[in-house]
Amino acid sequence: MKTIFKHIKGDKAIWAIVSVLAILSFMPVYSASTNLVYVVGNGSTTGHLIKHIALLIMGFGILYGVHRIPYRYFSGGSVLMLPIVILLLVFTILQGTTIGGANASRWIRIPFVGVGFQTSTLAGLVLLVYVARYLAKNKEREIVFKESLFQLWLPVGAILILILPANFSTTAIIFSMIVMLSFIGGYPLKYIANILGIGILALGFFILVVKAFPDAMPNRVSTWQSRVEGFFNSEEVGENYQVEKAKIAIATGGITGKGPGKSIQKNFLPQSSSDFIYAIIVEEYGLVGAFLVIFIYFLLLFRILIAAKKATTIFATLLVIGVGLPIIFQAIINMAVAVNLFPVTGQTLPLISSGGTSIWMTCFALGMILSVSASKNETEESILDDNPLDILHETI
Repeated sequence: MKTIFKHIKGDKAIWAIVSVLAILSFMPVYSASTNLVYVVGNGSTTGHLIKHIALLIMGFGILYGVHRIPYRYFSGGSVLMLPIVILLLVFTILQGTTIGGANASRWIRIPFVGVGFQTSTLAGLVLLVYVARYLAKNKEREIVFKESLFQLWLPVGAILILILPANFSTTAIIFSMIVMLSFIGGYPLKYIANILGIGILALGFFILVVKAFPDAMPNRVSTWQSRVEGFFNSEEVGENYQVEKAKIAIATGGITGKGPGKSIQKNFLPQSSSDFIYAIIVEEYGLVGAFLVIFIYFLLLFRILIAAKKATTIFATLLVIGVGLPIIFQAIINMAVAVNLFPVTGQTLPLISSGGTSIWMTCFALGMILSVSASKNETEESILDDNPLDILHETI
């Protein structure tokens, strides 16, 4: 055990929290997977649990590998990854499938592994690191709006436009996190207002185009509209089926729940092992389990803020905030959807829901945070002078 701890760097509390979340996910995933087995007819419950554990092991491998990389390399790495991410998103759109008549071009299949990968999640992570780099490099300079449009917002806009057609919720979350990070990083407030205005106009234009050419992206805008209307006017338009079953699961959970594996609604609730796994947790473990999960995520938030405060450079601080807060934000949205405090978005519960992309990208983000917390003697100059060619030069 001492040998293992010797190779683990960074905030030990974050390591412990991540391990606890991973272990706590075993029973809910195993229980909720019965929906896939007996309703959909996909595999076995044991098979789904083994797959989930395998994905977690791979995630911890990513976490360990990333946390050993000096965090300053992520600055130039984000610039190198931007064109790669754009190509991946274009490829995802071109090869995407249609599910239930709706465009669902979100996934690419990883060869020889048989696991789907959601490229928008990787794109969001790269964008946030890139924004942190830009803000750190310009912290002591006067930002010119026209220059920032090309250097900062053009890459951001290009990637978000590629994500938007198939995944509005992810686009909205990434954009919100980038705006928040820009505010924290000292980007002028009047310019942020301009960007918000441009974003709203761009979204409105996109909706008008889709309405004018409905065959180009079938049912996307109508899906968003029905979810929002179902949330605000459930009595008139009818409640979303998933939300209805999730509310039943939560209402019957009580204080201590029905017990592990005894959920009834998992047999009727679609995405019970991913998007709505929190409802299954509440049904089986009651309010005790519900508040325990919330407490663990807020404990993770506390440790992320501590890591950001202890960071020795501006880039390190912005990096931790930029990749750390979205994890907590995603968890809050997932739980809020399950208890009908937010419209259905399709966001997973980090490190608890099944799904390789979510686990891997969460571990990648946490690995960067641990890399920052492990660093002791980095200087601000090493970040400001960093550029993508430095990585290639050192590699060669």
